[in-house]
Amino acid sequence: MLSLVLPKGSLERATLELFDAADLAVRRGSDRDYHASIDDPRIDRVRFLRPQEIPQYVEQGLFDLGITGRDWVTETDSDVASLGELSYSKATANPVRIVFAVPNDAPWKTAADLPDGVRISTEFPALTRRFLEQHGVKAVVVPSYGATEAKVPDIVDAIVDITETGSSLRKNGLRILDTLLTSYTELVANKDAYADPDKRAAMEDIALLLRGAISARARVLLKLNVGAGELHDVLALLPAMSSPKVTALAAGGMHAVETVVAKKGVNTLIPALKSAGARDILELPISKIVE
Repeated sequence: MLSLVLPKGSLERATLELFDAADLAVRRGSDRDYHASIDDPRIDRVRFLRPQEIPQYVEQGLFDLGITGRDWVTETDSDVASLGELSYSKATANPVRIVFAVPNDAPWKTAADLPDGVRISTEFPALTRRFLEQHGVKAVVVPSYGATEAKVPDIVDAIVDITETGSSLRKNGLRILDTLLTSYTELVANKDAYADPDKRAAMEDIALLLRGAISARARVLLKLNVGAGELHDVLALLPAMSSPKVTALAAGGMHAVETVVAKKGVNTLIPALKSAGARDILELPISKIVE
């Protein structure tokens, strides 16, 4: 039913892991194969392409559905429907930023300080030109095809580049002057395909599974047993998605408790539960959470 295009390159591994967690495992002959399949009746064709190309191909109807970054949708000015952000990226779950960066010893404090004729290297020339126009700067925009930060100061005066943590920029003696765009990975659709009720339903099913897999990554299932006398104190420690499930056990005045909690902080929560009287504590991974 749906033709799907996935990002080749730095996002590829994280995307494959996400689809696998969502029970939409991608099958292909080798890591270099651009054609793939997913054993799901809603998806009949899968391709891998560079994320830079995906928004335009989806807009043109060559694919119904694709994963790319909001940065490339903005750069290419593609008219696509959004099924929402997917909070994952190649290194962290944080968004990436498109930033304007200059050498540490550059005198400029804001973009408006830039002199006419300043040379700026970037993989986002359209986005950069729009940014410069907003600040009244007449610059020479030099397209870059990788290793953008290495071009300062010998080739260009400044750069517009993508970063998750900013560490690479700092290592290369650069400081961030401004942020042009904050971008998550995004699920986008062709507008005509999205207007079709059957295809739209299938797209929303896929989006639901992917979001559920992402949500589950940050949470775990806790199971434990606790006596009636300690139950109140144990429950007070549990920050849950909803009220914990408490079941009275047949013997010994014990209760079984189940709840979903944030994975971050569980290393301190479990000892606290133990001190409050919980026993037989189990921490279990979750494959998907559908809210």
